[in-house]
Amino acid sequence: MPKPSDFAQANIDAVVDQLTTDEAILLTAGVGFWHTHGVPRLGVPPIKVSDGPNGIRGNFFFMGTPAKCLPSATALGATFDPELLEKVGEHLLAPEAKLRSASVALAPTCNIQRNPLGGRSFESFSEDPYLNGIIASAYVNGLQRGGIGACIKHFTCNDKENDRMGSDSILSDRALREIYLLPFMLAQKHAKPWAFMTAYNRINGTHCSENTYLLQSILRKEWGFEGLVMSDWFGVYSIDHALNAGLDLEMPGTNKWRTLDLMNRSVGSRKITVRTIKERARKVLELTQKCAQGAPQVLDGDGSEKTRESDEDKALMRSVAAASIVLLKNEDNILPLKVDSGKKTKVAIVGGNAKAVVLSGGGSASLKPSYFISPYDGIVNALPEGTEVLYAEGARAYMQLPTLEYDLVTPDGKPGWIGSWYSHTSDDSMEPISQPFKEQLVDETRCFISVDSPKGLTKRYTLRLKGQLKPADEDREFEFGLCSAGRAKLFVDGKLVVDNWTRQTRGESFFGSGSTEERGRTRIAAKHSPEIFVEYCNVRAPADGDEDEALMDSNPGLRLGGVVVKDEDEMMAEAVKLAGEADVCVCVVGLNSDWETEGYDRTTLALPQRTDELVEKVLKANPNAVVVTESGSAITMPWADTAKAIVHSWYLGNATGDAIADVLFGKVNPSGRLSMSFPKRIEDLATYGHFTSEHGKIRYGEDLYVGYKHHHHRKIAPLFAFGHGLSYTTFSYTNLKLSKPSFADNDVTVTASVSVTNTGSVSGSEVVQLYVTLPSGSDGGLTHPPLQLRAFSKVRDLGPGETRAVELSLDKYTVSYWEERIGRWVVEKGDYLIRVGPSSDALLLEDKLTLDKSFEWNGL
Repeated sequence: MPKPSDFAQANIDAVVDQLTTDEAILLTAGVGFWHTHGVPRLGVPPIKVSDGPNGIRGNFFFMGTPAKCLPSATALGATFDPELLEKVGEHLLAPEAKLRSASVALAPTCNIQRNPLGGRSFESFSEDPYLNGIIASAYVNGLQRGGIGACIKHFTCNDKENDRMGSDSILSDRALREIYLLPFMLAQKHAKPWAFMTAYNRINGTHCSENTYLLQSILRKEWGFEGLVMSDWFGVYSIDHALNAGLDLEMPGTNKWRTLDLMNRSVGSRKITVRTIKERARKVLELTQKCAQGAPQVLDGDGSEKTRESDEDKALMRSVAAASIVLLKNEDNILPLKVDSGKKTKVAIVGGNAKAVVLSGGGSASLKPSYFISPYDGIVNALPEGTEVLYAEGARAYMQLPTLEYDLVTPDGKPGWIGSWYSHTSDDSMEPISQPFKEQLVDETRCFISVDSPKGLTKRYTLRLKGQLKPADEDREFEFGLCSAGRAKLFVDGKLVVDNWTRQTRGESFFGSGSTEERGRTRIAAKHSPEIFVEYCNVRAPADGDEDEALMDSNPGLRLGGVVVKDEDEMMAEAVKLAGEADVCVCVVGLNSDWETEGYDRTTLALPQRTDELVEKVLKANPNAVVVTESGSAITMPWADTAKAIVHSWYLGNATGDAIADVLFGKVNPSGRLSMSFPKRIEDLATYGHFTSEHGKIRYGEDLYVGYKHHHHRKIAPLFAFGHGLSYTTFSYTNLKLSKPSFADNDVTVTASVSVTNTGSVSGSEVVQLYVTLPSGSDGGLTHPPLQLRAFSKVRDLGPGETRAVELSLDKYTVSYWEERIGRWVVEKGDYLIRVGPSSDALLLEDKLTLDKSFEWNGL
């Protein structure tokens, strides 16, 4: 009996020749949400793909398989450590994909953080295209070395979420090349991803999935890409335009354009040809064969999803998370914290994120963690026995009320609640039948059902969820919040508390399909465990301005949250009081996946609600308090001048608390560097005033001056500069030397060397960063960004007093710019300023690189 992995030896030419037109058509679109089509007659197996920016979720948004959640991409970028990222790809991500029976990871994301307000800013590595491309290359190389294909995304200019499917990114060809395409170009040069995913948006008038210039002229012809191009989910808007432009695979297979009927009609009307269909189908076959060769056990497996943890994996997760943490400020050497085990010490842990489950940003990056260590637990676990620990939330940081999976139990005491699924009397009926179709334990209260409802239900169905809220020692007023993509209502002990069923307000939850959160309060007596009952139907309720009761067939879901009602002033006062009493105070604040998520953009850089007020008051009560911030992108810190110690931890995944504690207590000397600039105020952003979509147009008015390039160009000091990050030791730089340029094969090679010395008393790691300033050009009229990162190296574990020579390789990418008039990269003869240092605003050494010849180039 042939095995699916036998396709590894198939003759692709022969298979293509034997394909019928219908079989070729089927290959060009997905099946369900996560699979490609197979052709059993010819031994072609289907392959499964999975979301993967910071972990491999698997097939299920609803009741997903517990998985490893890695630090966010901005955190991984902050390591400035390609070697570490290759290890992550090979030893964490690839094995996780195999456990989920997935052959391709839909990752990495390497768009540019044009503006930190972008909802998926956390999902990309950096605001800088060079750092972005080098880290993405390492991620891809590690993943594919492990036998799992990388689908790099989103190609390209997918830099914001609002209006993402219709918006038109309008930018110069030079900005497109030097900023937004460069990371993909570097990844193709150094790693050759097996697949590219197109972005939702348009570029200069044409959707990316229909953009012949992008997909054919640049990706395939200039860069020599031979892999597969797939769409983002529901990112196809035509049959002929996308197929003819070079989009090989439409995903997903639900509600698709590329049906047998429509495709054959398009052939008959000569909109497309069978030849083009087979060209696209060939790329699907080639990817399938690579998957069969890379990880045959995935295709030959039973398709089930598994969770596996080991001590080695947990240690690597913890070290990666710690390596990404950035020490922003450390006056008076407040850090590392010293808590003496021999004396009674009071440690106050305050802030809205201290105990919160904050793993990652939301959307495609979200997954169910196999384990999670909160900052509070990590800090407490690191403290010596006998330490007195004080805790207060101080100020709440959520947008939607926190989910309740840790607060609900079933009648027999299991975590969660019981879900009962009901078919309706017909596909068009709103009346559920009396007997449940299926009952199951549900261990989450954010139930993004997506396409994961039980097979065999009618198109319209009902889900009833019932559990008990854990009791408390005192009477309490409890506030519940309920939102749904569909309609839902909440009963507590049989009393209707939230009605999101009769009418609702359209919102942004569940990828824009859901309602706003409706809230309701009820009193709960001490020691009482009330019954919590939610009824949900996947047909949305009418709303003002939108009376359509649409069937939610792609993104149905509901979310129940809740919290004990507390007086905000009293919460604040309690946290400030504890901070003042404590010998050591750690204030953990930040954002979460409600604020930073796929589907919509942030509207402010400020921390949520009264968080900034809390930090200011805590610092006044305890000037030595350490502030730990959690976010996937830049935030403002109006209290930064007052704080003596600030640690930025990004989103760190499963090992969050342990990694933070490792840095706070000096077990790990911090070595992360900011992968993006942190501005002092929102008005200092390069994109301020032209970030939104105006009648479908997004004008990239900042052109080349993104992030730190804008700050240097306009001489606007950021709060913390790109590349900034402190250590518990100090370093000096000496002996910058540049080799004589060597020209060969339309390239130039230069080696920069510098000596780095650890001038402190503890071992530490330094990130050496090299920036270039290009000459103004032979005609004196061409401007360039004043500073561009073009090389970096992580110098690991440099001992006290130790000096190490660091070499940085420079090439044509270091000294090139895109010449729009001729459509080529240009290297001009002249003087290039090379500067080296620990961050973009602390360049300690400089030298002049003189090139005595110029040349033009294209390709890679």
